[in-house]
Amino acid sequence: MQTPGMLTIEDLRNLVEQSKVDTVLLTFTDIYGRQFGKRLDARFFLEGGETPGTHACDYLLTTDMEMDPSPGYRFANWERGYGDFHMLADMSTLRLASWLDRTALVTCDVLQPNSHAFVEEAPRSILRRQIERAGKMGYRPMTGSELEYYIFNNSYRQAAAAGYNGLEPAGWYLEDYHVLQGTREEKVNGAFRRHLAQSGIPVECSKVEWGKGQHELNVRYSDALTMADRHAVFKQCLKEVADSMGVSVTFMAKPDSAQAGSSCHVHMSLWQDGGNAMAGEGRLGPVLCSDTFRWFLGGWIAHAPEFMVFYAPTVNSYKRFRAGSWAPTRLAWSHDNRTASFRVVGKGPSLRIECRIPGADCNPYLCFAAALASGLDGIANQIEPPPLFEGDMYAAKSLPAVPATLREATALFRSSQFVAQTLGAGVAEHYAHFFELEQAAYDTAVTDWERKRYFEQI
Repeated sequence: MQTPGMLTIEDLRNLVEQSKVDTVLLTFTDIYGRQFGKRLDARFFLEGGETPGTHACDYLLTTDMEMDPSPGYRFANWERGYGDFHMLADMSTLRLASWLDRTALVTCDVLQPNSHAFVEEAPRSILRRQIERAGKMGYRPMTGSELEYYIFNNSYRQAAAAGYNGLEPAGWYLEDYHVLQGTREEKVNGAFRRHLAQSGIPVECSKVEWGKGQHELNVRYSDALTMADRHAVFKQCLKEVADSMGVSVTFMAKPDSAQAGSSCHVHMSLWQDGGNAMAGEGRLGPVLCSDTFRWFLGGWIAHAPEFMVFYAPTVNSYKRFRAGSWAPTRLAWSHDNRTASFRVVGKGPSLRIECRIPGADCNPYLCFAAALASGLDGIANQIEPPPLFEGDMYAAKSLPAVPATLREATALFRSSQFVAQTLGAGVAEHYAHFFELEQAAYDTAVTDWERKRYFEQI
């Protein structure tokens, strides 16, 4: 059965003939996870036949946050003239963008302009490669991501004019599960849920979270590529709906040092022959599971440090990992324990691993690819997980710590033979360079904290 809001090519033709759609938005994500692309006239798009698409400048996979072309990349640079790559519409992702006027949206793969091979550096290509690997091993990865965000009563333009300081959160006290405060903010969150549901992204629920004006909105799990596409559209939808309402949302991992960080808890299981391959009669602590589960968990934990940059991609990401903050600080697993970095939940057909390391600022394609690559290596090499931990993991000083900074995480990523083997040496170099540039941008910046601390007193 077709998911409400998803469109076939015939659906699109009918909507165009009825003048209900006149624009098709073609998008892909950059390394940060931002949506880029073009708006095509819908009739022109339909003239593209079975494989419609467009072109975009290849610098978009090398630019920094301010859209400045960054030096030092082999993939695209001034010497090579910054040419084009091809954006090929994945027609299985065609959907109505209900929050936009008369607009459909389709997610694109990024291809080489001449050979039309996947651009290996593109985030969606990286995830595709790991899904293909899982398929060769007989598995279909199923994934869900739970995104948290803050709502502010200021518009994005007002926030920018204020230097993003002194903004008014939508809530004024800690409101986790609090229905009264949730009702006050329902005008915004209700609009989010309705537009997602009308745009091919099935919604489960929303709830208020532990910060002032912080919320979580969950959509239904699916296969890994579909979930990554939904995740990317989810963020774009929420930002644009908020913008239209004169408010703002942020997916920063830690927008305020005094408030809880925003997470992206990733749930993953492997399916085989229509069932959950992680379920079984074996026992790992209190968990009844298969060897597939056991070794996938072992590999995911073992490789988390070297793939940390795909879970926590910015300098700000690491401000979230604080004791007592609901974000993990130690690498270990537990059963239904929210102090753990890896929390095992469900049983039987619903058995799955929840990784609590990623922040809401992660790129879903890269995050899911890292999780898959790590877990599949665990299966291939029968990596045993560490012993079950019970109790307060924040207080467990003997457990290995989550990497503490982007600098530390990037060094682990760059030096990892597993990362180079998994991504390919060229792709691994591309991303190591990207994260090093992100760190360098921070290292040269003068912050508000420095001015407040040193301007008068030093």
